[in-house]
Amino acid sequence: MREPDARYLQTAAHKGTLVDSCILIDVLADDPKWADWSLAQLDACSQQAPLIINPLILAEISPRFETARDLETALSALPLVREALPWDAAFLAGQAFKVYRQAMGSKTSPMPDFYIGAHALVGGLQLLTRDAARYRSYFPRLQIVAP
Repeated sequence: MREPDARYLQTAAHKGTLVDSCILIDVLADDPKWADWSLAQLDACSQQAPLIINPLILAEISPRFETARDLETALSALPLVREALPWDAAFLAGQAFKVYRQAMGSKTSPMPDFYIGAHALVGGLQLLTRDAARYRSYFPRLQIVAP
């Protein structure tokens, strides 16, 4: 992917860790394969800087709960900071989607991963995920914590 304009990128050391929905699902569902790894990474990352989620991440995990209150109760056990999607991230997500479509991708609108990766990149955040391949493809300068 062609690198975005420099004005959209933070260059300082990361200010926090954006936590991808797959990590939260591992923990909340007590996934037998990934829960321990995900918990250990959440703990390690939280020792360095805040753990952050955005509305898209919340939306991705919400179908696993019957009510918003149930979701809030489950998340209250984790030290998560909520952050809005930055406007510059929306532009960068659209640029990543353009590259995806040029490579014959079949989706007709930007996928949540594009917004999540763009949010982390423009916000100077590292991304904690198990789905590193897509993020590395579209956001090669993004700092990723993955297995």
